[in-house]
Amino acid sequence: MTPVDLLGTWELTRVVYDHRAGDRREVVGTAELTEVSPGRVRWAEAGTMSWPGHAVPVSRTLYVVLEDDGWFVRFEDGRPFHPWATGEQVEHPCAPDHYRGLIELEGSPVESWTVTWDAAGPEKDYRMVTVHTDRS
Repeated sequence: MTPVDLLGTWELTRVVYDHRAGDRREVVGTAELTEVSPGRVRWAEAGTMSWPGHAVPVSRTLYVVLEDDGWFVRFEDGRPFHPWATGEQVEHPCAPDHYRGLIELEGSPVESWTVTWDAAGPEKDYRMVTVHTDRS
């Protein structure tokens, strides 16, 4: 499954469990995947992050690009993030911490997809689970 198979707008629900702080934050919003040119998909997220007594707007843009060895996720400024690999663990070493991620798809055609990241190291210790559901 390639990111082109997921084009469109998805409802986004994200929960961040910060194990170190004992904190839980939630994001509700949308994720939109748009093919901006052949082999290049813009992945734009926008929503509101909330935790007790707070609510702030959040957004980010990534690009999923078809490269010689397959699809690869890059940050908006072009820096590498991780391979696009559904059902397989991916890694993003970002010193001094290390990130392990997993993209899982449900349904055929896809009705929802989940991205889970675990960050561990001297500065971070959290799990972030983002569920994307079909808006239709």
